[in-house]
This record gives sequence, C-alpha cells and structure tokens, in this order.
Amino acid sequence: MKLFCGQVLRDLLEDGIDYDKVEKLTSDAKFEIGDIKASIAVLSFILTSAAKHDVDSESLSSELQQLGLPKEHTTALCKSYEDKHTALQDKLRETSLRLSRLESVSWRVDYTLSSSELKEVNEPCVQLRLQAQQPESGSSETTVVSMTADKFRVLLTGLCHQMGKLSLLI
Repeated sequence: MKLFCGQVLRDLLEDGIDYDKVEKLTSDAKFEIGDIKASIAVLSFILTSAAKHDVDSESLSSELQQLGLPKEHTTALCKSYEDKHTALQDKLRETSLRLSRLESVSWRVDYTLSSSELKEVNEPCVQLRLQAQQPESGSSETTVVSMTADKFRVLLTGLCHQMGKLSLLI
C-alpha cells in the first residue's frame, strides 16, 4: 500500500505515474485495469482532499478506519501522506486558481444601414475580440462578443467601477 500511495503521490507532485510499477504492485490482488484506475482515482481524491483541508495524519487515519479501511492500509497511506503533506499542499497552491491570461483586446463599431430584424436602423453594434492564453496548454483562444453601444457603455462603466474597487484593495 505504501508503494502504491508513493506512486499516486509521485503522479500528483511530479511527472506522472509509472503504470507498469502499479500493475506489478496490484498483481497479487488480481486487479483489472478498471480496478487500478479506480484505486488511483480514490487515492488521489483522498490525498488531495486531505491536503486541501489541512487534515493531520491522525485525523485522516481515524476517518479512514471509520469508513472501513483496514488499519495496516490506513497506516501506510497516512505515513505516505505525512511524508509529502507539505509538498502536496505547495503543489496544490501552485496549480489552483490558474486563470487564462488576456493577450489582446480589440474592438470595432459596426453600423447597420438596413435590416429586417433590427428595430432601429443605424444602431451601432460593438464587436469585442478577446484573445486569452490558456494556463495549462499555453494555446490561445479567441472569443468574439457583439453588443449594442448601450450595453457596451454599461459593461465599460461596470468594469471601471470594479477596477476602482480593486485598486483600493492593493
């Protein structure tokens, strides 16, 4: 169990899990591939949830035993957790709340000269083009938003108001 938890922690902290090693570790229990995947998912959930909520190893051990996990498995899991608790919390802090980074903003105003669908002709339409870089993949994603000039003014006023609030916090 300790070696299995070590592989899951390695996956959570570093560069991935060694599935061949995990398969060898679980061969005595005659786990199928679905069982292995489920076990990895459960251990990942337990370890990350415990680290997120800063649970000490004694409390984790008690909770897992109350849920029916045998004491020897609980002890091995909690020992692995205790050894990597700080590193796991640091990794979770590093990877949480990662938002897309805004690369560029462009806009243009279009005037519709005639239309069968619009109630007013010559009503300006603002097109915003936002290009953001995704934190995980680094790829760019473009989003285009069209709105009336009145809605754009409301959006701009709201954004300016929120920027003012943020500047007071900093």
